[in-house]
Amino acid sequence: MNPMPIARRAALLLIGCLLLWLGASARAQTAYEAPLPVALSTSPELCAHVPCTEVLPGATRFSPRKGKPAYVEAYRETPAGQVLAGYVFLSTDIVDIPAYSGKPVVTLIGMDTRGLITGVRILRHSEPILLLGIPESVLTKFVRQYVGKFVGDKIEIGRSREAEGYIGLDAITGATVTVIAQNQVVMRSGVAVARQVGILKVTPRPQIRPAEVADRMSWEQLVAEGSVRRLTVRPDQLGMPPADEPYIDMHYGYLNTPAVGRSLLGDAGYSSLMSRLKPGEHALFIVATGSDSFKGSGFVRGGIYDRVQISQEMDAYTFRDLDYLNLWGLQAPGAPAFKESAIFIVRDPGFSPAYPWSLVFLANKLDRVSGNREFVSFSDEYWVPARYMQGGRPKVEKPEAAWVTVWRTRAPGIAAFALLLVAVAVVYALREQLTRRSTHKNKWPVNIFKYGAWVLSIAFVGFGVLAQPSITHVLTWFHSLLFKWTWELFLSDPFIFLFWIFIIVTTFVWGRGLFCGWLCPFGSLSELLYKVGGAIGLRRWQFALPSALHNRLKWVKYLVFFGLLTVSMFSMGLAEKLAEVEPFKTTFLIGWGDRSWPYTLFAAGLLGLSIFTERPFCKYLCPLGASLAMPSTFRWFGLRRKQACSTCKACAVGCGSQAIDADGRIDHRECLHCLDCMVLYTDTHGCPPLAKERKRREREGLPLTPIGRDGYFIPIIPVPADPPDTAARHG
Repeated sequence: MNPMPIARRAALLLIGCLLLWLGASARAQTAYEAPLPVALSTSPELCAHVPCTEVLPGATRFSPRKGKPAYVEAYRETPAGQVLAGYVFLSTDIVDIPAYSGKPVVTLIGMDTRGLITGVRILRHSEPILLLGIPESVLTKFVRQYVGKFVGDKIEIGRSREAEGYIGLDAITGATVTVIAQNQVVMRSGVAVARQVGILKVTPRPQIRPAEVADRMSWEQLVAEGSVRRLTVRPDQLGMPPADEPYIDMHYGYLNTPAVGRSLLGDAGYSSLMSRLKPGEHALFIVATGSDSFKGSGFVRGGIYDRVQISQEMDAYTFRDLDYLNLWGLQAPGAPAFKESAIFIVRDPGFSPAYPWSLVFLANKLDRVSGNREFVSFSDEYWVPARYMQGGRPKVEKPEAAWVTVWRTRAPGIAAFALLLVAVAVVYALREQLTRRSTHKNKWPVNIFKYGAWVLSIAFVGFGVLAQPSITHVLTWFHSLLFKWTWELFLSDPFIFLFWIFIIVTTFVWGRGLFCGWLCPFGSLSELLYKVGGAIGLRRWQFALPSALHNRLKWVKYLVFFGLLTVSMFSMGLAEKLAEVEPFKTTFLIGWGDRSWPYTLFAAGLLGLSIFTERPFCKYLCPLGASLAMPSTFRWFGLRRKQACSTCKACAVGCGSQAIDADGRIDHRECLHCLDCMVLYTDTHGCPPLAKERKRREREGLPLTPIGRDGYFIPIIPVPADPPDTAARHG
């Protein structure tokens, strides 16, 4: 059979898959990085920019934004006139909880006058790793679970715990961290508005009982013990060019504590302040430098200081003009110079400094890609030092971080996955012992481990724990290194986190082939299809591309990788859509039934082609393989070669990844560590140079000595006989 027509058809099929991928990426329309109205976060008329009727059905009129945090009143027409039907609010007006991407999911929420959620609509998300490509129907199905739930209920992701009063919600497969964060967004936003409008009552917290401490401290001592805290916002955190001067640099602290108040204000200043405070009121100070003001330029008499507020659990406390006092100076030795200062009074009885609270600074952030601005918040936690409280600090149970919850709840699976990674690494490290026990006619000592790794990577790693690594991880990590590294982002998926540690270590030790050839779920599925195809009688139609064509096509994956990397520098959202060149999400993360036909046809075409030629996606299209191939150049260990390999073609003929060139050299950037060449390396019947030497020794009656690490028979060193006179002396 002439291989050239087949090769041309295969090349055309690869090009067709690429065009199909581009078409599918262009068609993808989701809430991922969806553009939002420029005035969404600032306009008083929230419902003029978002579909409020979708989250509060039956409402006919909506009020302007009101309250702090902001919400909208919704009214319904009745025969008796308009009546209050409920409330609509935007999650980012209330909470700033990051999801897996490190950015919040912008969500519109409706709630009736009884506190029951009437609708939830996701307007925008930035989940590059887990939620890209998940259809809107899946997201909609998840958030619909909140409809009819009371905002005061205990709701969590997972099974219901009726005995403990918890209501469980079904998660989205492959997006555990995202839905945990989204649950906090919906419930905390609902509670904040429900408390503000009186649906939920605010339970006063026990107030602080000051201890008798009369120390006078310097500024350095106050900072060291935590009585003075610092919150700094840099220009680059708001989408501005980096600068030496911070956007805002604030120091703040609680003044009611006598030792702290007297140290900062002096005896006269502290006494004057305390005389102006009523029982249950609390004073805190803020001093700041920087290019902007924490007071804001738009403040008017009777208005609200909208740049700063304090929060405690789900409660937020804002300041009006009557809550402001001038701060003329700081008396503590070593206090820094400042541009502006203020004393703010908290009058709400629900606030207690005996428990942790946070200073929150709100600012406009410029999105460099869309040009839109959005409100973002920066916060720093403050807790009065224990020595100023009688009995010390009360016990506080803080909500568990989402990534900690995931690691705790999936501990058995994580342990099994880690054991698999260690086992595969150990087996590969002992590859020489395995390959010496194998021959070109009996490769089962090697194959039993390799095929076992394939099956486990497909069933357990791919379909089981959904731990298919992706080029999206590489792009996300690259941008994190350039801009802001967040450990929580990478700890949120324990399987991917552990897998990437394994990949990075083994790539620099042995090259990319151990991951790509043994543990990549899609690569293993592709290889297994090829093996099964040959076993069921399709071998006559199986082929490898001619070397000349292969050597050209193998560079395509590098072009795809650098293309994605370049696009990501301008638009991460577009890069994530183009990253659908990887059929991983369709195959493992989302499933064939939940994808539109271009994605399923693209993945099916690649897997169908895999039956007839070995790993076409891995060799020619995979951007992840390309990103790992480059550091494989600097691996510590490689596969062994001997001098005779430069002229012998036996290994090259059987190399499925076509990684052995005409001179017998192994290109470790392309090698997938199938170990077939290593089996031949010490096989005295399969390796032509060894077979020739074996036959010569058999003809001459020489013993067959073992094969050394250099791949040759160990030389026979003859022992010289004793001279005759020596033999006579020894009798």
